[in-house]
Amino acid sequence: MAKRGGFPGGMMPGNMNNLMKQAQRMQRQMEEQQKELEEKEFTAQSGGGAVKVTVSGKKAVTAVSIDPDACDPDDVETLEDLVLTAVNEALRQADEANAQIMGKLAGGLGGFGGLSI
Repeated sequence: MAKRGGFPGGMMPGNMNNLMKQAQRMQRQMEEQQKELEEKEFTAQSGGGAVKVTVSGKKAVTAVSIDPDACDPDDVETLEDLVLTAVNEALRQADEANAQIMGKLAGGLGGFGGLSI
């Protein structure tokens, strides 16, 4: 004979409350970490420092510095490549920092919030 009422999988109400509290705590931590990340800056360079680019954690370019010696009017393509390389590296650094933060938070889940399924 089937049980009436109760919770699917035998989950008790207390476990559900703990799971909800843990999810809310993780959401707050994620928001805090995201805010911290957005306030950080990531700087990359190329051409031995001839081009430097800084991006914010929001992935907006905030600064570009070009050494005047890197400006050869007969070779604009090289300068363009240096800028492109520095921008992409700075964005990669921002992505990596974000992935590390999210990995730490996801690691706190312990599978499915500590539930054994």
